[in-house]
Amino acid sequence: MTSEPSPLDLAEKVDLWRQRFFEAQAAAEEFILGEHGEEGLAAWIQANSRITAELLRAQRPAGVSATDHFMTRLQLQLLLYDSAVTSEPQPSGTVLRNAECGILRYRKRAARAGVVLTFSSPCPYCQELNTAIAARYVEPDVTVSCEQAGDGCTWRAESPHAPGEDAAGSPHRGRAGD
Repeated sequence: MTSEPSPLDLAEKVDLWRQRFFEAQAAAEEFILGEHGEEGLAAWIQANSRITAELLRAQRPAGVSATDHFMTRLQLQLLLYDSAVTSEPQPSGTVLRNAECGILRYRKRAARAGVVLTFSSPCPYCQELNTAIAARYVEPDVTVSCEQAGDGCTWRAESPHAPGEDAAGSPHRGRAGD
């Protein structure tokens, strides 16, 4: 006779969701690369960025710029994996510092446990995907970029306009209609 498993506590649920998401992402990457190669992966990134940008447009809270919404989403995504991430407002925009990427740490732990990884590092994929999302979503005068730094990265969302110079295009105020 089998007994019912006991309910999961919050930490167990979080770990299980991370694991399931990781498994689904790894399966999608393996399938796309195996069936369609690098060109298929590039097409996947473009489709994923289009779909995500459309979802972000539909979900953006009133009064929040697309840039702030994008950077907050990116920060929360990193925090889901317990990344050491901070957000710093700058005169030209926002800097998101990811001192230690939890996604990278999670993948290293999975590899040590015997999980076969599709990519040796998730960083190029993450950077390409998120900059493609930003290109479709944030205000047109904002540039989003990423620099690798050890086991982390630094994301920047910058506008050539100083705050107050062009309030409609400022990455912190944005245009309400975007």
